[in-house]
Amino acid sequence: MKNIFIGFVFLLNAIHGLHAQVKEADLSAYLMVYFKDESHGLYFALSKDGYSFTDINKGQPIIAGDSIAQQKGIRDPYILRGPDGHFYMVMTDLHIYGQQQGYRNQEWERDGKEFGWGNNRGIVLMKSADLIHWSHLELRLDQLFKGWENVGAIWAPQLIYDEAVGKLMIYFTMRFGNGLNRLYYGYMNTDFTALESEPQLLFQYPKVNKNYIDGDITRVGDRYHLFYVAHDDVPGIKQATANQPAGPYRYDDREYDPEAAACEAPHVWKKNGEQKWILMYDIYGISPHNFGFSETSDFKNFVNLGRFNEGKMKATNFSSPKHGAVISLTKREADRLAQHWQLDMPLKGK
Repeated sequence: MKNIFIGFVFLLNAIHGLHAQVKEADLSAYLMVYFKDESHGLYFALSKDGYSFTDINKGQPIIAGDSIAQQKGIRDPYILRGPDGHFYMVMTDLHIYGQQQGYRNQEWERDGKEFGWGNNRGIVLMKSADLIHWSHLELRLDQLFKGWENVGAIWAPQLIYDEAVGKLMIYFTMRFGNGLNRLYYGYMNTDFTALESEPQLLFQYPKVNKNYIDGDITRVGDRYHLFYVAHDDVPGIKQATANQPAGPYRYDDREYDPEAAACEAPHVWKKNGEQKWILMYDIYGISPHNFGFSETSDFKNFVNLGRFNEGKMKATNFSSPKHGAVISLTKREADRLAQHWQLDMPLKGK
């Protein structure tokens, strides 16, 4: 496997310098980040049109989870182009098969009865100027704040830039002990190495004693759309809206995925040069699991695009992706990434 150099400090990014702000007219490609249960590693896939994706390393990880995570595995990668032009990634520090792989002696990091399924305490932070060279840091939330020693799990972290605050906002699924999983948020420091203050509840699901997880926030005009997973009878994708990324959010009872099977990991990305957005979700209630997709222009009416390789959406050289995210790239950025991984995939545009 061809390895990307992983730095333990952010010096390399500083050397590369800050990028100019990218305009939508300059964007002509898409990058999907995802993981697989089999490896608990990080994968990249490129697309010219936002519908057909090709893995840049022939369906193999570009970064092994055991090289960057305390639990020797990562899940739920998310990528953001920051206001400084750098790329930021956050992911869950968790290996659900750690015992079978010989990374630990028990099923979970801590007692399953006390802390629940898949308990963990960390998030992996990564930063890059070019999508090739990455620095990384493991963030332990149980060590940051007094009274947080009892954190039971921290899953599916994501980022958004809060313009009013002028900082990167991180939000994630979290529980204390073996309690309910809920959505929390906080703000990152300038160095992207720690949370500045104790996380707060992002959104309160109105149904009592129900888990709600996997938040994804998209700005559209002056509104913020939060898609998340509601663990009702069959877990599915719901939406809430707000005027600020930190809320308060207005609850909407409608379910937005068209699947009868359980879904999780919603993620929205915008089509370049169009007033269209694609909502992606992980259909984990089917075997083998697959991604599903819907398209919208108003966040009210959604057209079902089907699943990977069962409709308009294509995964050309990989299968069974888990919990992904997509950002837009310039032709130069996409070409550089493709050339580094020796992927023959000519791209149009600038």
